[in-house]
Amino acid sequence: MRIVVADDSALLREGLVRLLAEAGHEVVAAVGDAPTLLAAVAEHAPDLAVVDIRMPPTNTDDGLRAAVQIRGERPETGVLVLSQYVEMSYAEELLAAGDGAVGYLLKDRVSDLDKLARSLETVAAGGTVLDHEVVEQLLARRRHADPLSSLSPREREVLRLMAEGRSNAGICDELVLSAGAVEKHISSIFTKLGLLPAAEDHRRVLAVLAWLQAT
Repeated sequence: MRIVVADDSALLREGLVRLLAEAGHEVVAAVGDAPTLLAAVAEHAPDLAVVDIRMPPTNTDDGLRAAVQIRGERPETGVLVLSQYVEMSYAEELLAAGDGAVGYLLKDRVSDLDKLARSLETVAAGGTVLDHEVVEQLLARRRHADPLSSLSPREREVLRLMAEGRSNAGICDELVLSAGAVEKHISSIFTKLGLLPAAEDHRRVLAVLAWLQAT
């Protein structure tokens, strides 16, 4: 796929370019600040943008804001955010639209080329990928007032894996469950969260959002 890479660290940026090239992808632009990222996406119309959160010009959340703008203006372009930090507001804002094609991974995961490749494919296909540490920290920070208390421990495990972008088959492998058992757990999660019948992918995203947005 065609990818734009944005990171203010030249070393990390070039490392990502090499990793992506080794995985068979075409990096059409590699930039170091948010305005140039937006310009590169407008010029190249990539399949995916891999974006750092803290970038110039202010070195705060410029990358995130650019990512949200890209998703709003070019929904056909997926966004995979890479960060050194777990920030609940960042994940929530990026996922707020509920239409997928987004991911949030911690930078120390990108050395795992297989995991990165799977994440890229999931996001480009319209899915949602969250680093397991992001999921766990978001859950821990909201556990004190959890509207998902009706979920069983097993259903919470299934929902966590859904949030990480796992397919039903991937959940089966991770939890050593049959396909039928996983389908029943997911159906029960949808029912307990009050998610009415709709497109399966859409309900999966809404289930993850319900978890992350719990107060």
